[in-house]
Amino acid sequence: YAQMMQKAMQGLMIDVLKKTSINGLLGNHHYFISFKTKSEGVIVADWIKERYPEEMTIVIQHWFDNLDVNDTCFSITLNFGDNPENLTIPWDSILTFVDPSVEFGLRFEGEENKDNDIHEEIPESNMVVIEEEDNVAEIVNLDSFRKK
Repeated sequence: YAQMMQKAMQGLMIDVLKKTSINGLLGNHHYFISFKTKSEGVIVADWIKERYPEEMTIVIQHWFDNLDVNDTCFSITLNFGDNPENLTIPWDSILTFVDPSVEFGLRFEGEENKDNDIHEEIPESNMVVIEEEDNVAEIVNLDSFRKK
């Protein structure tokens, strides 16, 4: 279930960014996206990787360009101190997606946890047996309720 939930949340984020790439930001919407800079497929300028060696948060708000969304990642041009920089961010590298204008946020499990799903055995002594009740359907004649 955890993987299915992660995939569904990721799909929601992808849909939001696809709509933003087509229509721009509507109203007061803006996004904070945190991601792991060392993840496979992340493409950012060397100086950005040096400054943010583990994790980085970008803000998509006032100015952005070239927002391109595909099945594996998104690319965007953002302004860093009047210097436009291209970034490519794979979906699997993203840790959080937040739209503070509507108090909405998603937190994704880190890459390192995806292959190491924790499946804890539940001892039989902690299990509760739920016995099925014999439910017999009742048939109600509606003729008595009809207007004549």
